Amino acid sequence: QLETLEQEEQECLELRPHPTEKTTHIVSHEYGMTVTKTLQEGEAEPQCLSFSYGRAKLRGVLLEGASLLLLRVLARRQTMPPDLVFPAINTEGDLCTSSY
Repeated sequence: QLETLEQEEQECLELRPHPTEKTTHIVSHEYGMTVTKTLQEGEAEPQCLSFSYGRAKLRGVLLEGASLLLLRVLARRQTMPPDLVFPAINTEGDLCTSSY
């Protein structure tokens, strides 16, 4: 049984005169997961937003690292179960579904 304990994503745009850096940090805890998003545009003060999802909403959630691992296992087995759909968290930190 695999479980994502923590995940960090970082995106940098080198646009002049205001380079932008966006990070998303997801951490698991006993009640669910907390998502913290930070946006830094140029020299401006960083904007930070944090929110949580309860365990019930996250049942079966597949984050980016786990998705990559699943794809490797499926490729190795050379099989794809029909209608393979998992709950996921998109790049904005919202709950969505991931279909394979």
